[in-house]
Amino acid sequence: MNAAPHTPPKVSIILPAYNEGGVIGSVVSRLARDFPDAELLVVDDCSTDSTAREAAEAGARVISHKYNMGNGAAIKTGVRHARGETLVFMDADGQHSAEDVQKLLDKLDEGYDMVVGARDIGGQAGKRRLLGNLLLNKLASFLTARKIEDLTSGFRATRAEIFRQFLYLLPNGFSYPTTSTMAFLRSGYAVGFVSIKVQPRKGKSKISLIRDGIRFLVIIMRITTLFSPMRVFFPMSLLFFLLGVARYLWFYLETGAFSSMAGVLLIASVVVFLIGLVSEQITALHYGLSRNYCQEEPPASPVSGSHPGGDNG
Repeated sequence: MNAAPHTPPKVSIILPAYNEGGVIGSVVSRLARDFPDAELLVVDDCSTDSTAREAAEAGARVISHKYNMGNGAAIKTGVRHARGETLVFMDADGQHSAEDVQKLLDKLDEGYDMVVGARDIGGQAGKRRLLGNLLLNKLASFLTARKIEDLTSGFRATRAEIFRQFLYLLPNGFSYPTTSTMAFLRSGYAVGFVSIKVQPRKGKSKISLIRDGIRFLVIIMRITTLFSPMRVFFPMSLLFFLLGVARYLWFYLETGAFSSMAGVLLIASVVVFLIGLVSEQITALHYGLSRNYCQEEPPASPVSGSHPGGDNG
């Protein structure tokens, strides 16, 4: 049995779900057994099957979207309605193990602000997905100057107060793990990783390798330029500068004259560098505002809720 409604739980476990009927009931039941004091919150993203009913019957509090909004939107809805000081996000398709939840919580107690469940090679869905994730991890590690073991894992635990500071940044699609990880790292919050094993998912994955892979790359660049723009602008400025110098030296040795193209490249180097400096100032202002971010009240229009035993079907 979950914590009484009048007693705020310490932990809220949020499961975004879309057409996970036949699976989600066993997932919720296992969590209810292993974490009887936690708040189990299932956000049904307007499923067309029995997802909401099965989750409620298994003991979860169910919040249902009026229409399909996306995985990230379901996460945001869950965060707005969660009452726990600590938030745990996990998939509703049976891939993540209830035993690993405690690993995340134990790591979080060591002083981290967010802990991510890092999948091993066997936990990646296919060779193409594995290669794509490895490339994203390498790129994100370079941009944040911090080794990132698994950028796209949706299995994570975090402190609710800090996570809500970045809620407005989260996209409505599948890339909320990428956005939240990058935002935490670039804002100076401690992010830890624990190794986990995932089970083969039941059903068809809703992620497109090419479409969502491109989105992940865009989000990495967007978050990095938002929180640490010089990490992007300075290498670009340096590249233009080196190209300009190289062009000038080559052209001068060949003709004894100044190269107009070298001048363009050198000017571009200065302009990009100055844009980076201005962006850094804007970032500092944005960071100060984000630390004072106030969470709005949960909207009533897009969702409706039910308590355990209710039927949102």
